[in-house]
Amino acid sequence: MKNAPNRAQSLERGNHRLAKKRWDSSLTHWHLLALRQLTRSFEFSLLLGDLQLLNGNWYVTHTGLIRLARRNRCAGIHVRAVPEFSDAAAQRWAFEATVYKTRSCRGFVGFGDADPSNVSDLVHGAEMRVAETRAVNRALRKAYGIGICSLEEIGSSVGSQTLQEAKKIPPQPSNGNYGGPKVRDRLCQLIRQHQLDATLVKSYATDFCGVKSLREATREQVENFLAQLTRSAESDRDALLCQLNSYLPKEGQKEGIA
Repeated sequence: MKNAPNRAQSLERGNHRLAKKRWDSSLTHWHLLALRQLTRSFEFSLLLGDLQLLNGNWYVTHTGLIRLARRNRCAGIHVRAVPEFSDAAAQRWAFEATVYKTRSCRGFVGFGDADPSNVSDLVHGAEMRVAETRAVNRALRKAYGIGICSLEEIGSSVGSQTLQEAKKIPPQPSNGNYGGPKVRDRLCQLIRQHQLDATLVKSYATDFCGVKSLREATREQVENFLAQLTRSAESDRDALLCQLNSYLPKEGQKEGIA
């Protein structure tokens, strides 16, 4: 038991250092105070991707919520589709999730919905999985008293506009910019969000696009890769990590997404 306070203090110091390193330019004293409280209350870890700072607010991730449930020995999670609010043809889905903290728990219920209008264009076609994740996240937040929103619950009002703009641009070589600065920025953001290895992602992208160098890929190819990478990261991150590990570079051949 003597080691418990030491572990908590170590986690708190680690989160503080990592937050300063990642978001130093946008980090305020209040952000650090909130991070300390979240760390003490829920043992969230920045290193493991439990929290993200976005637009000046802390968000808990699906990973963080699942890890919290496991630490607290959650008895189970039941998820069902809500057919009266779902329309497969329109890619509109609604789910109900119930979290049971113990075997005798009556359950904490959360609902989640998703359709092409409230998800990023990167996950179009995966609305059903997004809706399920959102429902589970809401139920877990209720069960464990977490007041901050989860990252996966955020809708996107910009996604459809970005996709429409991309469709107006014909396929063309990326001239060394991986499909243009916006696409490159989105790829880098996705890597940071899901804690992926940039070198392995680049190798995977090259193989996916069927080119010798990612510089030769068209914008459309990179867009398709981004959609595939997002679906994989959201649906089964462990399987994605295994796939990325198959691209481990030989010694002396490492390069980053830059």
